[in-house]
Amino acid sequence: VKKLEASHTHMSIEVEASDVVRVVLQFLSENKLNASLAALQKESGISLNATDSVDRLTADVLAGRWDAVLTAVAPMSLPRGLLSELYEQVVVELLELREPDTARQMLRGAAPLLAMKAHEPKRHARLEALAARPYFEARDAYDGGVTRESRRSSIAEGLRAEVAAVPPARLLTLLGHALKWQRQQGMLPPEGTKFDVLAGGAARRLVEREAYVSVAGPVIKFGKKSHAECAAFSPDGAFLVSGSIDGFLEVWDFERGKLRLDLPYQESDQLMMHDAAVLSLGFSRDSELLASGSQDGVLKVWRPRTGQCVRRFPKAHAGGVTCVAFARDGLSVATGSFDALVRVHGLKSGKSLKEMRGHTSYVNGVDWSADGSRLASASSDGSVRVWDAKSCDCLHSFRPPAPTGAELAVNSATFLPNSSDALLVCNRSAEAFVTSLSGDITTRLASGKREGGDFIASMVTAQGGWVHAVAEDGFLYSFDLGKGELGHLLKAHEKDVIGVVSHPHRNLVATWSDDGTLRLWRASAHGD
Repeated sequence: VKKLEASHTHMSIEVEASDVVRVVLQFLSENKLNASLAALQKESGISLNATDSVDRLTADVLAGRWDAVLTAVAPMSLPRGLLSELYEQVVVELLELREPDTARQMLRGAAPLLAMKAHEPKRHARLEALAARPYFEARDAYDGGVTRESRRSSIAEGLRAEVAAVPPARLLTLLGHALKWQRQQGMLPPEGTKFDVLAGGAARRLVEREAYVSVAGPVIKFGKKSHAECAAFSPDGAFLVSGSIDGFLEVWDFERGKLRLDLPYQESDQLMMHDAAVLSLGFSRDSELLASGSQDGVLKVWRPRTGQCVRRFPKAHAGGVTCVAFARDGLSVATGSFDALVRVHGLKSGKSLKEMRGHTSYVNGVDWSADGSRLASASSDGSVRVWDAKSCDCLHSFRPPAPTGAELAVNSATFLPNSSDALLVCNRSAEAFVTSLSGDITTRLASGKREGGDFIASMVTAQGGWVHAVAEDGFLYSFDLGKGELGHLLKAHEKDVIGVVSHPHRNLVATWSDDGTLRLWRASAHGD
């Protein structure tokens, strides 16, 4: 017996393992997978004595539709006596129809009749004698006042006692009910997405070879007085979430640029939200949790599939929460703030666990190293700091180059994918840098513009092949990181651009601006 618990309703349901096997047996039988059916019945010792209609089966017996009856009982494990009675009657009626050759073939080849020969040789010999006669005599076949109708009735009653009525396609029906419930709970990918039943999520797609984006996709439009302040793709690629200046978090169908109404909470207009502008978003590695930080210093953690807020930190910071990043184990969230602090918050305790001091102005970005041992932070004080995640000690502090020695805000400092010793650093200049943890520059990525080319935000793709950056001029710059050169340039927005993110395994980039739009960009099908 396997016990399944439905915790959301505080009830438990007991499912017999044998019933699970029977459901699989029915599927095998309905799909004519007879060898697999026989093997599973033999190994499990469980048989599928079921049909979608016992009434139809017994009606076939009473009407003498033996082809249908024998087909129905073939996968069943019935008592030997009942099978002998059934096959004996089939032989007798074949003889009555003047089909002695077919009757003899059954007597010498059908398993139940061979079992009769072994266990009841006289009974079998009597049938052989009847089949050898050149004529059929009913009183010899039905002795003792028994008639054809009474024999059929006896067999029908025997089958009714042994066979259960089960609706057809139970396995697919149960899967359908389960998927329907998961969709109602927001646990499935968008409608139209191919679903992998075994994996329990969107069917795994081949990761696209990374390339620059050049083709305009859907445009998501916010209200007249609203715009996105932040956005994030989930690591599994199923979600694109935006956080807006009016406090709402919205999950988008990025294929069509529409709000996802397959999530019941969004369909009923019960959106995830804060009381102030949402400034930052970050997913856990398994895509099950979403952290959001707002201008009033509140940190919230959500389940984006259901819209449920599972943890709230009302005083995560004294100022706006400008950046969030889940630890690799998903048990804590690092944040940075206008209050110049970096903090780590525990999801189980609901408390701030660690605090890192040293910046003298806004913290604009925070990121974990691949091994989880370090945190990197970027600040408007012009510096990048690398922290020991356990001791909170500052291991390194450096200032990326700035023209004329000016103190430029650092927008972000992000570890390269699967790296613990290389950072992508973006400050408010016309260059982004790949550096060591101590600030040694290994690669420079330049917009090439003296005016309007200062970067606002940058990010590195999941495979580490490209860096996408948006600048004051509204352009999206795509750099081939391997070559260290600009691969493509496109005009993304007319008004001030705010940020950029990319899909984890597709060449799909999202940019957003205070013009009230979030735009999606794709790679050309021809690679131009």
